[in-house]
Amino acid sequence: MCAAVLVIGSANADLVVPVDHRPAGGETVLGGDTVLSPGGKGANTAVAAGRLGASVALLGAVGPDAYGTLLRDSLTGAGVSLDHLRTVDRPTGIAYITVTPDGENSILVSPGANSALSPSDITDAALSGASVVVLSLEVPLATVSHAVSRAAASGATVLLNLSPAALLPTETLSAVDVLLVNEHEAAYLLGSTSADLTGLLALGPRAAVVTLGARGAVVITPEGPTSVASPTVRALDTTGAGDAFAGALAASLASGLSLTEAAHRAAAVAAVSVTRAGAQPSYPTAAEVF
Repeated sequence: MCAAVLVIGSANADLVVPVDHRPAGGETVLGGDTVLSPGGKGANTAVAAGRLGASVALLGAVGPDAYGTLLRDSLTGAGVSLDHLRTVDRPTGIAYITVTPDGENSILVSPGANSALSPSDITDAALSGASVVVLSLEVPLATVSHAVSRAAASGATVLLNLSPAALLPTETLSAVDVLLVNEHEAAYLLGSTSADLTGLLALGPRAAVVTLGARGAVVITPEGPTSVASPTVRALDTTGAGDAFAGALAASLASGLSLTEAAHRAAAVAAVSVTRAGAQPSYPTAAEVF
């Protein structure tokens, strides 16, 4: 299958525990019942795009275990092609997530099979037909850098969700069409929480989008910044909201929308996602949002 959106990234099982507050160092906190759901930044992004009707494939890796089956079933249910999803002799990645009553979360990721994704997996067959290639950083950075270079050379629009935050080579960032970060990741890249967000373009990307949670997002182009409002909702669980934004942004760009138009749609999708529990199970269809 040649997909319009190719997502290169992680697939994890999410083990989510509700807590009154997150434990401090050396502290034990009793939580509620553990909820298992499919997650991982790559798989989440692919499912979000697929639910919106995009033609999408995931290039990633899972293990030969029940968690891998859970992820395959969720991806297939969202219409995501598994042609480039490998099964390797490593356990499927797991994310251990605590969620507080205000919907905020903290996450510890054990990459497992995601660590097996290598530059050699970025093939011409995988890139063929993709108009948008989306990447995130829960897989080896060498693979990400190689994939960005190959995707740019193929003529696809390269969308890099630089999360979890890490430093990438200048030549990698210079091949990126859209850099997607949240405000904390932006501060990491710029070295200050008060830095001018337009400074992100000096790192190399042609454009950037900074997500601001309930405050929406900012689209940054050489013409300047544009604010994008988010619908007002009551947050239940913010797990995977950034990935919902990324998937909706990619799907919208693949459909021919401008970056600002795509960001408006992505903000609406992310807002719906935080009103529901979990990551992939919370992602809406286009009919539920637009």
